[in-house]
Amino acid sequence: MEVPLVSTLLHCFLLADFLQSAPVVSPSDPEPLREAVERAKTLVDKILRDVSIVHSATVTMEGLTLDSAHPTNLQMMVTSLGIPPAPVLKPLSEHFTLDVCVSRMSSGILLYQRLLGVLSDRVSGLSDLQADLRDLQTHVATVREVAQLRDPELDENQNQRPDLASRLHGNYKVQIATHLTLTHLRSFCHDLIRSLRGVGIYKPRPAGTD
Repeated sequence: MEVPLVSTLLHCFLLADFLQSAPVVSPSDPEPLREAVERAKTLVDKILRDVSIVHSATVTMEGLTLDSAHPTNLQMMVTSLGIPPAPVLKPLSEHFTLDVCVSRMSSGILLYQRLLGVLSDRVSGLSDLQADLRDLQTHVATVREVAQLRDPELDENQNQRPDLASRLHGNYKVQIATHLTLTHLRSFCHDLIRSLRGVGIYKPRPAGTD
């Protein structure tokens, strides 16, 4: 009759020991979050450098550079090719919460993983960027975990692959799609850097304050 009691006490002791040793992130201990953010920022910086190299190697059509202005016909090609816009990232506020911000980071990374996945069937030299984006997704997931945010709810658009493959008829469209995707990815990475800086210094307002 004493065995169940001993077993119960042992279970409670182990549970208490686990809870005591588990890392807890709080406003007074922001270091784990800062470290997770810095790791993500370092990888985004690498991706930004690599985007320029990859663009030079894969986009050979004259006049298409990362810094060239997009004429109207190229803007129309974004719609024609079915290239979705990246999720908008904004400064953190009570209306654009940390949870929403990190969820949009993850959604944008997933979008470019999928776009590059489609393009890689027609263009060589994109695999390293794809791998870096997969790693970045892991880093953002770590930021979410350390910040104790809830798991993101995938919307229906996130479950769909971009309808790009069926529209890549001929080398011209492949070149345009690669140029636009890399250009948009670079812009999204700049937004990521700004948002990660905000996340790294974010301090939630105490409950009950105006």
